[in-house]
Amino acid sequence: MARVLLTGGSGFLATHILKVLLERGYSVVTTVRSPDKATKIKQAYPTYGKDKLDTCIVEDISKENAFDNAVQSSPPFDAVIHSASPFHYNVTDVQTQLLDPAVIGTTGILKSIQKGAPSVKRVVVTSSFAAILDMFKGTRPGYEYSEKDWNPVTHEQALTGAGLGYTASKTFAERAAWEFMEKEKPGFTLATMNPPLVYGPVLHHIESLAALNTSNQRIRDFVLGKSKTEIPETGLFIWVDVRDLALAHVRALEVPEAGGKRFLVSPGHCSNREMVDIIRKNFDEYRDRLPPADAPGGDYPAEGVFTIDNSRAKDILGIEFTSLEKCIVDTVESLRALGA
Repeated sequence: MARVLLTGGSGFLATHILKVLLERGYSVVTTVRSPDKATKIKQAYPTYGKDKLDTCIVEDISKENAFDNAVQSSPPFDAVIHSASPFHYNVTDVQTQLLDPAVIGTTGILKSIQKGAPSVKRVVVTSSFAAILDMFKGTRPGYEYSEKDWNPVTHEQALTGAGLGYTASKTFAERAAWEFMEKEKPGFTLATMNPPLVYGPVLHHIESLAALNTSNQRIRDFVLGKSKTEIPETGLFIWVDVRDLALAHVRALEVPEAGGKRFLVSPGHCSNREMVDIIRKNFDEYRDRLPPADAPGGDYPAEGVFTIDNSRAKDILGIEFTSLEKCIVDTVESLRALGA
């Protein structure tokens, strides 16, 4: 039975990764920021003993040596999935609240593994499509993004605001991880996941609809009637179901060929208009809260948008992507259970 360390275990994505790991028979230790979050994870899986599911408190992943204790295990870990990311509601200083924590958090766990967990052979890090996308090129019709692309944002540009600061934090953190691998040549291999907007049903124990992950908030806002006259612009036109992304993380542990590779995990395009149409079609009780079918906005630009090459996720990881309709329906049903 392989043993896996999963960081950020109470997050939206990590709860799905944890579910996949447990279903596939792994023994898992997951880090959380507080004892309360640890308790909620254990309550979600009451039949699993400590040999199958345990927790470890890491209050602040951006502190030096934050993971030194977490990587210690008996029996030792075989693999690590690092899905935790720095946690800030209101960013007032890009350098200290976004850039530094992202880079320190990612390189910090790699350093801790290198010095304290020699048994680890594969590490999977959650990066982002933000580390691939060139925001300065806009919708870039006719261009195909793939894992070969890197966001060209500079440090100076990153400091101009939280939006660019966020994309830069993902870019700099992932670059730092690959640079660590090149320089240190540790005893493990690395794979990174580069997902875009992540939608899907909620597994984690949130206190209210206000605590949803950012991507799902747009679906929440539709069913709560926050856009009754027009459909907001989509912004980013590619997406992934959280369940597919969780499986991709675990497959990246299992498939030897995944080592040393980035993975753009997305089935392709979606627009806010398509999401609204799916909700209208499948949920009569929300129709009065939605923009009318002829409402303006939320569609693809007339000139088109970039495409993506997702062949690596399909061919190497074996991902068969969930349809947008199933994803949106399942997400709305999970929000309804939370009181939407």
